[in-house]
Amino acid sequence: MFAVTGATGNVGRSLVQALAAAGAQVTATSRGISDAVVPEGVQCTQADLVDAESLRPVFDGADALFLQSGGPSAHLLSPQDILDVAKAGGVGRVVLLSSQGVATRPHSASHGDLARSIEEAVERSGMDWTILRPGGFNSNAYAWAESVRARRTAAAPFADIGLPTIDPDDIAEVAAAALWEDGHAGQIYELTGPALSTPRQRAEAIADALGEPVRFIEQTRDEARAQMLQFMPEPVVETTLTILGEPTPAEQLITPDVERLLGRAPRTFAGWAQRHIGAFR
Repeated sequence: MFAVTGATGNVGRSLVQALAAAGAQVTATSRGISDAVVPEGVQCTQADLVDAESLRPVFDGADALFLQSGGPSAHLLSPQDILDVAKAGGVGRVVLLSSQGVATRPHSASHGDLARSIEEAVERSGMDWTILRPGGFNSNAYAWAESVRARRTAAAPFADIGLPTIDPDDIAEVAAAALWEDGHAGQIYELTGPALSTPRQRAEAIADALGEPVRFIEQTRDEARAQMLQFMPEPVVETTLTILGEPTPAEQLITPDVERLLGRAPRTFAGWAQRHIGAFR
């Protein structure tokens, strides 16, 4: 059986669907999960990563675990407690969704130090482990959904700086392979999309998928910072803006891991926009 945390997120939801479609027995969990958001035959159990004890029913009888690193609540997690509960439930394999920032921003409290401490707990767990380090997600474009629907506008800073953002479905497929197949123990996979894309280009891709113009508005760093502070802690905002505006060569590197593991090229942002355009109509 596979236990999937963060099962209502962009990666977790796709992972649950992929495993269920392959005939796997899956228990899906998040704080707000319900039967309505999981495929038929998938068991869903509400639990909170911040409360490791709440995860016991999720992990009981599971062979492998997909562990998302907590997102905005990562600083509240006790990864060692989570992993101890997982081992007590019979879990012998863990796939961790971490962050590219562990390698590219090692001295950042939000992107490096915290994520690395969770990775280290996984590496010390005594279980077979695989770590996934994606860069930016294509689904971050959902931040434009309301403005595109209402005004056909999309605003972002650093309009013409490109990053190889990745489709969450590709991350989910890599996670499914690492959970299901042998040969991934002790591996760290750096996951990116197939090409650099800029905010302006991503807005154009959404416009193409809509079949209507979308006006791109380039924000100043201060304008973007004020907007992001409404839903992100300040250290995360500062590091994120630095990555967006002054990416390192490693953050702009297109890696081969998705194609090597899945036997095909990573999906494009344009393809993501076509599949999810309903959110922008």
